[in-house]
Amino acid sequence: MSSAGGGELEDECVEGLGQHDGLAAEPEPHVLRAGVNLVEGEAADRGGPLGVKEKEQSGDAVFGFEGVVVEQAAGVVPSGFGVDNAAGPGPSGGGEVEASQFLAPGPADEVPGLAAMGGVIAGQPGVKVALPCGGQVEAAGGEPVQQRDRGRDVSLDGAGLAAGDVLAAGAAAGMSATFNTPIAGVILAIELLLFEFKSRSFIPLVIASTLATAVHMQLLGAGPMFQVGAMDFGIPHALPFYLVLGPICGLAAVGLSKTLYWVEDLFENLPFDELWWPAVGALALGVIGYFVPRVFGVGYDTIGDILNGHLVWKILLVVMIAKFAALVISLGSGTSGGLLAPTFMWSAAMGGLFAMIANQAFPSAHLSPGAFALVAMGAVFGAAARAAFSFIIFAFEITRDYNSVLPLMLVAVIADGIAMLFMPNSSIMTEKLARRGLRVHQDYEADALTQATVGETMEKEAPVIRADTKVGELAERIVRHDPAVARHEALLILDDASRLAGIITRGDVLRALDKDSSGAATVQEAGSTHLVVTYPDELVSEAAAKLLRFDIGRLPVVDRADERKVVGYLGRATILAARLLRFHDEHVREPGWLTVAK
Repeated sequence: MSSAGGGELEDECVEGLGQHDGLAAEPEPHVLRAGVNLVEGEAADRGGPLGVKEKEQSGDAVFGFEGVVVEQAAGVVPSGFGVDNAAGPGPSGGGEVEASQFLAPGPADEVPGLAAMGGVIAGQPGVKVALPCGGQVEAAGGEPVQQRDRGRDVSLDGAGLAAGDVLAAGAAAGMSATFNTPIAGVILAIELLLFEFKSRSFIPLVIASTLATAVHMQLLGAGPMFQVGAMDFGIPHALPFYLVLGPICGLAAVGLSKTLYWVEDLFENLPFDELWWPAVGALALGVIGYFVPRVFGVGYDTIGDILNGHLVWKILLVVMIAKFAALVISLGSGTSGGLLAPTFMWSAAMGGLFAMIANQAFPSAHLSPGAFALVAMGAVFGAAARAAFSFIIFAFEITRDYNSVLPLMLVAVIADGIAMLFMPNSSIMTEKLARRGLRVHQDYEADALTQATVGETMEKEAPVIRADTKVGELAERIVRHDPAVARHEALLILDDASRLAGIITRGDVLRALDKDSSGAATVQEAGSTHLVVTYPDELVSEAAAKLLRFDIGRLPVVDRADERKVVGYLGRATILAARLLRFHDEHVREPGWLTVAK
């Protein structure tokens, strides 16, 4: 059986849709995912490639960390200025974006000395990942690479891999090679870039991360990034203190994001050209560094000293405050650099300082400052980036101390919960977009359409009409708003034996009346007899795929053993019913010991 009629007309639909007007008729709105920019729309209507011709220095800073810089914006066109400042949203339509536009120089490139002065305290930029999805991406040689699957699936010379998967694999490899953390590199790519777990994407991630780590081991050695002595994480007697550390780390993560963007706003209000912002930031950094030289550089040596408990509380306090201030001023001024190592440095100092203060207040606690420093490192950045799982594993891998896992898990999830409470719709990576009203969905969840069957959501009372009904009669019933025929744009045609014989849409009725205004033709003659059907035991996602593939708006639901026996009707509204089932599961309380269902 082949194609059915067009888009379904429920109460809100417009009459007169053609026979093959389907789901593809409406352009998709902008959809944003972390690390992926999807801009669908007008390229075809404009009759050619849609190039990005103007770059607005809007200050859409999208910060990264050593090993990976994740850019998350609509119409991202990194200018090279600041911390990967992105241009404003691209044109409302999609189109082609040349690869050269992602390497466009900006003021910081024109004055490299300023960038060097400001970036001396930030992390190394490392591997830069840009996912310019939506429309087409034009390779350096000028050949357009066609994109599919909501902007991410790209056929690369028939390789069968998606562009997003390949780029995420590069990101995982970059992080793994930089820090010797292969597992965290894979998880990070899933949490911040892909938001899916499929073999198609997981396999290249693991391969890339493994090979990159092998290169790191060959060139730099196989040991952990930080060599630390034995740590006592104090499980279980230190659990109450970890419970207190969790909210502190969460508030610190929120404070980092808020302060960073507040400083950026201050620079945007300066009364002189943005070319001089890095110079102002460098001046402030020089003042801080004059009094606290430890703020200069990436800070790996200082982090090692903190983890090994070599610094007294006064130095930890100074390092925490000075590094935090130097970081937000440098990046807020528009200087390029990473967030990870600097944040590790001041958050480790905060964790170690917390343990020392607790030991003073509770002498019998015997808390290890190095252990609390390690836990705070992973928790703060995990909460700030909304990637708690990645940084639980990351903090473990950089020390290889398995005893750290339990406190890391506890503190990281508490910190993440606090960060979600105060920043529910954004993270440090997406705050700028949230300020502009662009929400980035960051939850990793299964598609509701894959968890419901057609039989659970279909209309069991299918809209039907007899095959010998005249088109004129049907048109009159529609005009009278007969509920038997007016609720849906399409009706299933049944023969004398009440078996499926075809389908007729409002568009079919209009075309039949155009040919013969008397409406003498039967609905069997005016409708379509080549049908695409679905079955009650099919997943809703499979049925939705048929709608998209054949560009239609509804499906007759038939018995799998007899495809002419109608058992229901599936339209777009009933497909959305699968979402309602998910909503019910998540938001309707079941009766428990202390509650009664309402």
